[in-house]
Amino acid sequence: MAAEKTTGKEAELAASKAAVGEAYEKLLEARNHFTAAAQAAGMDVKHDALEQLLKGREKAEALGDQASSYMREKPLATLGVAFAAGFVLAQLFSRK
Repeated sequence: MAAEKTTGKEAELAASKAAVGEAYEKLLEARNHFTAAAQAAGMDVKHDALEQLLKGREKAEALGDQASSYMREKPLATLGVAFAAGFVLAQLFSRK
């Protein structure tokens, strides 16, 4: 009887070890899937950020071109705006 109890406990222990091993393998598999999904999501975010950066750069270049053409077309108006902006900033920063 004692031998049967020992054999039964050993079988139960072996079955528990096998179940823990299977659960661990499934956990590793899930981790690998999660890692792959996170990397794929990161790639999408990185791609979107790069796309937005390129759009922003294009808009900045277009605005720079517009400003340059305006300065060439109307140099006196540009000088007046620059003077007025400088005057206002000087007044703001010189007050205590």
